[in-house]
Amino acid sequence: MEEHGVQRPGTSEEGQASPAPPEAAVAEAEVSLADQWEALKRELEAARAQAQEYLEGWQRERAAFANYRKRVEAERAQFAAEATAVFIRKLLPIMDDFERALQTLPDNLRHLTWVEGIFLIYRKLQLALESEGVQPIEVKPGDPFDPMLHEAVLYEPVEGFGDGQIVEELQKGYKLGDRVLRPTLVKVARSVEPAPGGETSG
Repeated sequence: MEEHGVQRPGTSEEGQASPAPPEAAVAEAEVSLADQWEALKRELEAARAQAQEYLEGWQRERAAFANYRKRVEAERAQFAAEATAVFIRKLLPIMDDFERALQTLPDNLRHLTWVEGIFLIYRKLQLALESEGVQPIEVKPGDPFDPMLHEAVLYEPVEGFGDGQIVEELQKGYKLGDRVLRPTLVKVARSVEPAPGGETSG
């Protein structure tokens, strides 16, 4: 006989057993955790994509800046080389005047002190140009005419020279490295064209 006012363990007031933790709540919690995990994964992927985008943008800007710096340095070097070439071209006529004066100098004056001083000044000018990379264009009689290095002033038939061969150097040319500062002025041999119909015996 059940005592009044006393409940047995595991029974409700109506005399029924207490239910176990609801499975629906557990399933709902698992679904919520799965949703949160997926959301975190999506956020991580988005963050990674944005970081990659920033990295690629930074790399593009870095490459663009490197190219800009190279272009500026190349333009600066080209400007400096052009300025040097312009200045050296202004000195070449002075070299020409020295050479003409020294070539026509009478032998009986070469021993004079002031003449030796002129030779010394000329040599110093030569060395200064050589230190900048300036070299004369070497030309010998019989060399073939090269329009990249030479400028023909005279064409005429000369015995002992073939067509297109250099007969004489008229003005020295100069190069700055591989660049022609001034072509050499030359006299070039030209072959004589035979008269039409050839010679006739009379």
